[in-house]
Amino acid sequence: MGRSARLRRTGKSTSQHHTAQLLALFVFVFLARLSSQAQNAAPTVTLRVDAGEASRRILHAHLQIPASPGSLTLFYPKWIPGEHGPTGPITNVVGLKLSAAGKPLSWTRDPVDMYAFHCEVPQDARAVEASLDFLATPSGPFTSGGSTTENLADINWNTVLLYPQGWTTNELIYRATLHLPSGWKFGTALDVARQDGQDIQFRPVSLTTLVDSPVIAGAFFQKVDLGSKETPHEIDVVCDSAAGIDFPADLVDKYKRLVAEALALFGAHHYRRYHFLLTLSDYVASFGLEHHESSDDRVGERALLEPASRRNVAGLLAHEFVHSWNGKYRRPAGLATADYQQPMKGELLWVYEGLTQYLGSVLPPRSGLWTPEEFRESLALTAAYLDKRPGRTWRPLADTAVAAQLLYEAPSQWAAWRRGVDFYDESVLIWLEADTVIRQQSHGERSLNDFCRRFYDSQSGLPKVVPYTFEDVMSVLNEVSAYDWRAFFKARLNSTAPAAPLGGIEASGWHLVYSDKPNELIKAREQSSKSTDLRFSVGLQVGSDGTIVDVIPGMAAAQAGIAPGMKLIAVNNRRWSSTVMQDALKASKSGPAPLELLVEDQEFYKTYRLNYRGGEKHPHLERDATRPDLLEQILKPLT
Repeated sequence: MGRSARLRRTGKSTSQHHTAQLLALFVFVFLARLSSQAQNAAPTVTLRVDAGEASRRILHAHLQIPASPGSLTLFYPKWIPGEHGPTGPITNVVGLKLSAAGKPLSWTRDPVDMYAFHCEVPQDARAVEASLDFLATPSGPFTSGGSTTENLADINWNTVLLYPQGWTTNELIYRATLHLPSGWKFGTALDVARQDGQDIQFRPVSLTTLVDSPVIAGAFFQKVDLGSKETPHEIDVVCDSAAGIDFPADLVDKYKRLVAEALALFGAHHYRRYHFLLTLSDYVASFGLEHHESSDDRVGERALLEPASRRNVAGLLAHEFVHSWNGKYRRPAGLATADYQQPMKGELLWVYEGLTQYLGSVLPPRSGLWTPEEFRESLALTAAYLDKRPGRTWRPLADTAVAAQLLYEAPSQWAAWRRGVDFYDESVLIWLEADTVIRQQSHGERSLNDFCRRFYDSQSGLPKVVPYTFEDVMSVLNEVSAYDWRAFFKARLNSTAPAAPLGGIEASGWHLVYSDKPNELIKAREQSSKSTDLRFSVGLQVGSDGTIVDVIPGMAAAQAGIAPGMKLIAVNNRRWSSTVMQDALKASKSGPAPLELLVEDQEFYKTYRLNYRGGEKHPHLERDATRPDLLEQILKPLT
């Protein structure tokens, strides 16, 4: 018994000894791991941007980037979310200088990746200082290169920063400060830590959030509160003049309804607040770019003062607002990259942009920003130009999504034969058809609205990215309405048939027709751009100076031998003008001879005879009384 007792006591002591050893080992490993994590933790980068010389189209940036001795690679953002291509405006970056421990550092550009810069950090340095200037001139028709004028600035953070290799953009933290010209006000979704005069210090955020949160600023600034019970929504407007910034009260009410309709459509949201950042200027690149808690929307200076332009603004803001759900929160897996250097894959852009285009055109009439007639005129124009797009006979819609990074920068000449980023507009026709299928299959009980509520979740939360695949989209569609959705979409995405997919228009109780009655949307666009749209008669698009922008293969002008780039000089022996051309088309139905066009081609002149006697032709939708009017149901407000 005594021996057994001694053995038991010895065993207990040994067990305690082993436990102590294991505990010590655990503590050592834990502390070592903490030390390793501390050494490898993503750095907090300090960024200061000086917009004091915005009127000279130049922004100054200075960065302090923590770094360890040895080799360091710094990246300039290349693949910008929402732009679907390697569009980072690096050619506008000048004056790049690096230093460490108070001494200049030499740098070399990577010979393969033009957006990467290499340097050696000396042993006595713990950070690298970088300074650069960004020339704030538009660098392309679809890029977000920061633009400035005498009175305003659009600042996209990706244009004025570098980031170190080795971490994702979610891991890197940036502490940003912005200096503005005297008297300027600003709008952004970023949180402000403090403001001292014209210096604004923002709260530290991830690089992802910083790049996703542009700033607009200017001398003429207005904040339009759209109200909300819980989540603030506002339109921040900056303009080149005080006159152009007026926001009528009735228009404010309609944008409040836009917010309400979007929230009703999706049932939830993933942002803390939302800022429509609206720039009104004739001297910045016009476009829209989506962000999670804001949108960067740029239009002409007088866009709020003219009824036709207001319609375009409404369509733009609705489209970019939808992107907060479709594109920022739910994102195709091929576009959900870990940093700005990894190539993006755009095969699902017909969902990312196409479904957004459809929903962004449905929300304005639901909100009162468009009339149902304006929606139908827009849909008729979309259907008509796609139906006269011979490029569809060789390039399927799926390829326009895959090749988007090439097609965004393609010239407008020969667009009908080349095809461009058609996944925007053609997907409107496809998703409209999908909407009608769901409504018909469910006898009106369900619609694409139900898909939106399921696919974009029913619970609100903070900004995040939830990637999806083709199969994810098909799965939720089948939850809403059992159907062979895979075959439905594959057929339309891969088709090389000459005709556009008009099944949705027909299933909704309408027909595409042509008449001599002007399409009001086309008329408004012609007036604003001072161009002439003859695509649906002789197959021409003509610029304000008579330059032929595009020719539709197979139509009268192309058959006569006319090509894009030529210049229209005279019509039937009279100097060309839009009015003269329209009068000639009207007379073509009963005229004694075909149309004659005198055309300049470089230094040569030639007269072309067009075999055309069809008069003016403009697209419209005509009601089919044999079918229910599903468009009326689709455009009905949800609130």
